[in-house]
Amino acid sequence: MSAKRIASRYAKSLLDLAKESNNLDQVFGDMKTLQEAVKNRDLYLMLKSPIINAKKKSDIINKVFSGSFDKMSSAFMNIIISKGREAYLPDISNEFIEQYNQFKKISTAVLTSAKPLSDDALAAIKAKLLASNITDESVEITTKVDPAILGGFIIEVGDKLYDASVAHKLETLKKKFVGNAYESQI
Repeated sequence: MSAKRIASRYAKSLLDLAKESNNLDQVFGDMKTLQEAVKNRDLYLMLKSPIINAKKKSDIINKVFSGSFDKMSSAFMNIIISKGREAYLPDISNEFIEQYNQFKKISTAVLTSAKPLSDDALAAIKAKLLASNITDESVEITTKVDPAILGGFIIEVGDKLYDASVAHKLETLKKKFVGNAYESQI
């Protein structure tokens, strides 16, 4: 079975359990924290290591997240570790966040611009996205700065991409001129 399917099933189980116990937002916050924590290379490699035994991994996870995680999230992670599925915890946290966003009808968008945008510009873009039919009832925008696009912006919403960057427009123009075999009539 693929890692995506395994992670999806565990994430759905946790989501359903959190909904039943009216603890969804707390568990969501825990999964966001876990998602950020596994960006630490040492923690990530520890979870993936077949050499470190389950007891040691469980102790490490409990020490790292004790006090900050809900009892349900901690118990879930301990069950995953005891079943030998701890290597999937990063994927499970990502999948949980994705399923949570679907449940709450939250679309995520990645906005790339050449320079940081003002709050007014971000609000205007968010309003346009909400008015369109490509987003759900709410939108979370993640911003990135990439000077290579020269100007304009690029928006990614799900599997859709809208490229209004100057670099893209110049590239399109360049392709038109390369294909045009203009000859002078002098």
